[in-house]
Amino acid sequence: MSERYFVSTLIQSDTVELDENESRHLSKVLRRKVGDVISVFDGSGAEFTATVASISKKSVEISINQRLEIDRELACPVELAVALPKGDRQRWLVEKCVELGVTRLIPLETTRGVAQPVEKAIARLQRAVIEASKQCRRNKLMVIDSPMSIAKFAEDSSEESNDQLLRWIAHPTGETVGDVAGGGSDVQCLIGPEGGFTDEEVATAQSAGFRPVSFGARILRIETAALYAAVVAGRSSNT
Repeated sequence: MSERYFVSTLIQSDTVELDENESRHLSKVLRRKVGDVISVFDGSGAEFTATVASISKKSVEISINQRLEIDRELACPVELAVALPKGDRQRWLVEKCVELGVTRLIPLETTRGVAQPVEKAIARLQRAVIEASKQCRRNKLMVIDSPMSIAKFAEDSSEESNDQLLRWIAHPTGETVGDVAGGGSDVQCLIGPEGGFTDEEVATAQSAGFRPVSFGARILRIETAALYAAVVAGRSSNT
């Protein structure tokens, strides 16, 4: 189990109260005691050492000892817009994206998509981001954006003035992704549903500057393709 705790508000004072979930985890699951030194983070990128100051039935108060600037992020942002798979595969995808350093995950609304996440589902996935960040020692939370169409994402992307941004759309007829990856570049990648993107969706993406890329001769599941993209993009980011 994780020995790190998440503080849901920015840490700006010497004393902080953990929320009910984290308090229960600390006192009931890990059985920490007053005076124990722990590690906490607030999603801003920093890490803190703290001491357990008091424990009540539903809350824990901690005293902040030291702020540590520990950067475990990729050198350049990696954003994945993904037509999410069904059920538990969504959470698994989110956990692994967090571990691999993905900066932003956008649920993609597509013609052939099988899972259009509602607000409650997004909230569950955001909680999964926190749990995965606790486990992998990441101090900045991966953003899960509101669902959007390819047209909307492409429009937002085209407004970005970044000469180093690589825009990819996963497509079986594209160039091999390893051949188009560049060093030190931001990456945005579109990952389609199990039935693939429609010709119209591909055309929309290409008109916005997204380059078709292939992940090999085999057909990959959504989450496998997304993680493949994350690994290649992360390697490109840190080159």
